[in-house]
Amino acid sequence: MGTYDVVVAGGGHNGLVAAAYLAGAGRRVLVLERYAHVGGLAISARAFPGVDVRLSRYSYLVSLLPTRIVRDLGLDLELRRRRYASYTPKGDTGLLVDNEDDLRTAASFRSVTGGEADREAWRRFYAMTAEVAQALAPTLLQPLPTQAEVERLVGPQAWRDLFAQPIGETVAERFRDDLVRGVVLTDALIGTFADPATDLLANRCFLYHVIGDGTGEWNVPVGGMGAVSGALEAAARRAGAEIRTGAEIVGIAPSGEVTYVAEDGEHTVNGRHVLVNLPPAVLDRLLGRPVATPEGAQLKVNMVLTRLPRLKDTSVDPRAAFSGTFHINEGRDQLATAYAQADRGEIPELPPAEVYCHSLTDPSILGPELRGRAETMTLFGLHMPARLFRKNPEKARKMALDATFASINAVLAEPIEECLLAAPDGTPCVEAKTPVDLERDAGLPGGHIFHTDLSWPYAEKGGWGVETEHERILMCGAGARRGGGVSGIGGHNAAMAVLGR
Repeated sequence: MGTYDVVVAGGGHNGLVAAAYLAGAGRRVLVLERYAHVGGLAISARAFPGVDVRLSRYSYLVSLLPTRIVRDLGLDLELRRRRYASYTPKGDTGLLVDNEDDLRTAASFRSVTGGEADREAWRRFYAMTAEVAQALAPTLLQPLPTQAEVERLVGPQAWRDLFAQPIGETVAERFRDDLVRGVVLTDALIGTFADPATDLLANRCFLYHVIGDGTGEWNVPVGGMGAVSGALEAAARRAGAEIRTGAEIVGIAPSGEVTYVAEDGEHTVNGRHVLVNLPPAVLDRLLGRPVATPEGAQLKVNMVLTRLPRLKDTSVDPRAAFSGTFHINEGRDQLATAYAQADRGEIPELPPAEVYCHSLTDPSILGPELRGRAETMTLFGLHMPARLFRKNPEKARKMALDATFASINAVLAEPIEECLLAAPDGTPCVEAKTPVDLERDAGLPGGHIFHTDLSWPYAEKGGWGVETEHERILMCGAGARRGGGVSGIGGHNAAMAVLGR
């Protein structure tokens, strides 16, 4: 039996962060990963046979990864800022939020809302979230603060508006226009099935979408998400961590004993600490405890286009509209209708969704023959809980994709299908992943992209937010107390807990 200071169960990005920190501190570290590659869902892939495009197949943008982790680990990584925050069609016009042109943004608000009130409300609201981001982001890499400490950090107004009352109520108080309200609320619903008018789970989701690295900006990783995992793997190996792929973990004991299966049979290793970069439900199963399966709630669609689709709003360049977040039928009332339909067990009639085109900011993901002749498009659909796909996954996926295409076509000047690139075998370059697909293909219980429901970034008991009831076993993935998406926060905090810092 091999003995290590730390065994990292799972080679996702958080596991690699933990391994890099711990090996760099002189610990003997083993990372076990069941796939032939590391990175978990932060990978790039050629999803369509014969099409030379490296899609960020699952996770696709970076916000929560702290600059401090990038600097500490010496990551060779470039994250590009998107000039345009978002575009939201409305009839023959649309709301364009331009990060570099306040006058243009103000004119767009006037065109869509008919006045200045919502533009001023927007400025005040996001000035508040910026202050919250600057206050909270540093705490994500420290032991957990208490609720009282966080309330003091953010101030009474932000505490009321973002923590204490449902985010839907706050948005209704601050904004008048239904479309503007919806644009704000989408950050409370990514990967989260909740009613923002009543459920504080939506508040937690919103917070993690606006506080990343102290700015809340969502940036494009040059080379795709695989570049992020590649940089982390290089850092872990450089520090001296041992990484074994093709090693599926089949057992974890409170004593620190880890059993895994590889091509050459079953093996057991022992760690003074075991850092679990797996969903909490998977850890429960490995420990022989009752398993509570969470529920994911999204439809992810990857596409390759021959060109960008035309907009009804001819005053806006499609390259501007699609390089930021392009909102599709995400007005406040549309979101509420879709939630109610999904809650009844129905695929929403007009699914709310959002898209962006990675290749507009980073054409390096396109092969040489496709640059200038193709664009990628990533769609994230809201209010698509796993329950909708359990009974008949194939049929339900097709229904959801058809409804989603109808939804996007309703806001375009031409059908999106006319812009799809055909693979060499003649099939259109479209790939749809439901929560059930993620559960089956990626091992995510319930297809939940955050591994479990997001928690508040504070706790009265203190600690790093990675502790379990077993002293030797720590969480280091998205199931840890803080984080969600590609952040490395769970990995950093688990490493600091081991090092006693």
